[in-house]
Amino acid sequence: MKAAFLSFFIIFLLASCTHKPDLNGLDVALFKNDRGACKGDRLQQIAWLKANKVTWKAVSSNDVEDILGKPDIQQLADRNQEYYIYFLEKGEQCIKITNPSQAKTMAFRFSAIGLATEITFQNGLPD
Repeated sequence: MKAAFLSFFIIFLLASCTHKPDLNGLDVALFKNDRGACKGDRLQQIAWLKANKVTWKAVSSNDVEDILGKPDIQQLADRNQEYYIYFLEKGEQCIKITNPSQAKTMAFRFSAIGLATEITFQNGLPD
């Protein structure tokens, strides 16, 4: 019985460990303080974000939110997955966040256990 409990505990511990991204070169405060990208400060960080997108793989949704701030848009997907969408440039979302916008965005797809599985860049919201 003790062995089964210990095995379960070790597996739980390993599953709960998350990967912290290397943020060297990203101005986190500037990104976080530009909600909806309406100040235009996120635009200058697109190159770094694209070049380092694999850094975000396996990062928890809680850690992404702690680092980049609350997502501009949060979408639920099938199989308990979710998307965090951050606008990267000014657009119609600056008038009202629910306005349809074709501004550049970065989307994080999180698995059912809350780890980033995909990071994409597009105009507007992901399909």
